[in-house]
Amino acid sequence: DGSGALAGVGGSSGTQNVGFVQMAQSAPITQSGTAVATSIVIPAQSQITDIYVAATTAWSGGTLGIGISSAANELATGLTITAGQYTVPVTTLMAAWNNTSNTQDVQIYVKSSAGTAGVAVLTVCYLQGINGFTNGQYT
Repeated sequence: DGSGALAGVGGSSGTQNVGFVQMAQSAPITQSGTAVATSIVIPAQSQITDIYVAATTAWSGGTLGIGISSAANELATGLTITAGQYTVPVTTLMAAWNNTSNTQDVQIYVKSSAGTAGVAVLTVCYLQGINGFTNGQYT
């Protein structure tokens, strides 16, 4: 309302807390030249904030791709995975991170370009439904 006053519990006047809680889902993955659907499903209109790969066994040649289809390339491509935790860079694929889909939930897929030895846990962090928030602040 521009007054600088914060809204009280259950109140609707003043500046309201309209923040979002960050969610996360994890799934085990292994290095494979075939696209694999993980158990991670991100709700429609969500914004991905971080993706982590915690590798217990490094990828043996080849690179990892992460996506929302069997192409496994919409969220990250060409990742070289060594043992340890790896934070996936956003790079040029920011549009897919900012809004996963306006109409449906999306399942996360992984695919490696070669090799079979890698073992890891994939974690995707996201703000659920932030793009469906209609007060004009996030659209």
